[in-house]
Amino acid sequence: MTPRLSIVIVNFNGRGHLEGCLASLARHPPQVPHEVVVVDNASTDGSADIARAAANVQVIALATNVGFSAGNNAGIRATGGELILLLNSDTLVAEGAVDALVARLGAHPSAAVAGPRLIDGNGDAELSFGPMISPWTELRQKAIVSLYARGFGPASQWVERVTRTEQFVDWVSGACLLVRRDVAETAGLLDERFFLYTEDVDFCASVRAAGWKVIFTPESVIVHLRGRSRVTEARRMDAAYRRSHLAFYAKHHPAWAPLLRLYLRLKNELP
Repeated sequence: MTPRLSIVIVNFNGRGHLEGCLASLARHPPQVPHEVVVVDNASTDGSADIARAAANVQVIALATNVGFSAGNNAGIRATGGELILLLNSDTLVAEGAVDALVARLGAHPSAAVAGPRLIDGNGDAELSFGPMISPWTELRQKAIVSLYARGFGPASQWVERVTRTEQFVDWVSGACLLVRRDVAETAGLLDERFFLYTEDVDFCASVRAAGWKVIFTPESVIVHLRGRSRVTEARRMDAAYRRSHLAFYAKHHPAWAPLLRLYLRLKNELP
């Protein structure tokens, strides 16, 4: 019998994080019938072996690093659950978190995507949702995140308040994103032009364009140990971010794309 929920985890050289993620799923398995698939993007750190050693985990070992979007698509195509949970390898799942996310999506028939409250290892909230990316919303989001990181009181209070409020939003983070399979397929899955970053915003835009809503819910809480991989591959990750950023503007805001390219060139950050 096909499980109702397919959990897809894309991994690239994240052995330590992947081991922790799979262990958290084993300790706190969803009650909904599910399957777990790890898509390994040609890791060289033994990540695939860690996944193969885990119980009830299917491994798809790719010959090359095809990126986050294509990796997730490979996992989606290899599974059959009516619900798909895209889960980063650098997350930790608490007891009941996945079931709560499934329940909240089920409570909103007009929604096709749901995202949880993400917190870091210290329990601080991540601003993991927002309005559609544009030059103005990016400036606003980055300013809030910067002030929040510096401990600025009003920003901290605002982030704490909004991340404890269930609401319809334009996008939720791909670090933990639940989607109805039929809608994901109608949307064309993730756009593989985005190797890494902004693919979640673009995917949610496609879902909304198909007439569905995206919901953020604090009823589910997931730990996201973000940023660890960037320490070892900062230059490569920054270049991947810039390429995805440019691709996003070329797709959604073509009039702004040349200005973004010029801005990055002047900053010597054009990939």
